[in-house]
Amino acid sequence: MRKFDQIFAIAAKRKGDLEQRIADWEAPKTKTELAGIPDDRWLSCMTRCVFQAGFNWKVVEAMWPGFEVAFEGFDVGRATMLNDDDLARLVSDKRIIRNGQKISSVQRNAVFLNDLVARHGSAGAFFGGWPSDDFSSLLTLMKKQGSRLGGNTGRYFLRSMGVNSFLLSRDVTARLIAEGVVDKEPTSQKDMAAVQQAFNTWCQQSGHGLTYVSRILALSVGI
Repeated sequence: MRKFDQIFAIAAKRKGDLEQRIADWEAPKTKTELAGIPDDRWLSCMTRCVFQAGFNWKVVEAMWPGFEVAFEGFDVGRATMLNDDDLARLVSDKRIIRNGQKISSVQRNAVFLNDLVARHGSAGAFFGGWPSDDFSSLLTLMKKQGSRLGGNTGRYFLRSMGVNSFLLSRDVTARLIAEGVVDKEPTSQKDMAAVQQAFNTWCQQSGHGLTYVSRILALSVGI
């Protein structure tokens, strides 16, 4: 496995001067900033990422104001109480994408978030307090306890909210394979543990977090 500065050099050779590109990157939010995000915004973003999975993102974006109205601002307590009649009404609501399974996931994810609020004070306090050197375990937890939050959906959700995180895009995965970290797209717990260990090493070598390292890995491969 190459050292981080070697991978950075590959990215710089492919992309030229990276200084301006890096300067334009939005930094992950701090623990305090994440803790200050209202719980309803976590549910809103979760829902958006769930509906974007396997669907045209631009369509979801254009319809999003309707989602906010239909789900009453994604109030977590209210969403936990969605019943069969509510779900039946929402499935026929033309303001949103009428996918029954994804609509049902809103109620289940509200229950998940409500539990986090009860135990940690807020969803933001939980996500902001999770150690980045064990990020893969957070992904596992969301997959098990949330609804439709496995794979890229959970990772894009956390990145969108500003959590220090890695993505496993095609380009990042290609770099991980090239470095011998994994031999295919990582899906097993063993592979994810190897990915986490590699990121931890590169973070230590670079002095940067998961988001930064993940972006450099992508630039070392992508067009």
